[in-house]
Amino acid sequence: MDYTQKVIDAFKSPKNMGEISDADAVGKVGNPVCGDLMWLYLKIRRNRDGRDYIYDVKAKTFGCVAAIATSSVMTELIKGKTIDEAEKIKKDDIIKVLGGLPEQKVHCSLLAIEALEDAIRKWKLENKKNIELNKKNKRAN
Repeated sequence: MDYTQKVIDAFKSPKNMGEISDADAVGKVGNPVCGDLMWLYLKIRRNRDGRDYIYDVKAKTFGCVAAIATSSVMTELIKGKTIDEAEKIKKDDIIKVLGGLPEQKVHCSLLAIEALEDAIRKWKLENKKNIELNKKNKRAN
């Protein structure tokens, strides 16, 4: 299987790995087909404009090269972003940063997006924020 150098680098030196003990939200997803598991920990604060943003993020990923690389890249893409900005990130954004993924590993980028969606949904429920029920699915390109 051919991985880009960016995928290999993200796998060898992943960013934002670990847990946040006092996280405001934790997303958890797993793929029973390949056995990958991911927990995403979010620390959310309010900025000067009164908008909620991702102050800190950590991921704990058990899985293949692509699963670890995509979770690392996803954390880098969302750190410092408002919740609204983070919700707009798609699997293709992650794949683009990595310079591509083998077709059989694209599902790993979905795992990262699903963990983000799960964490944000839980945070919104906990904080009584509006949740759009008919939101465009992030799995689309």
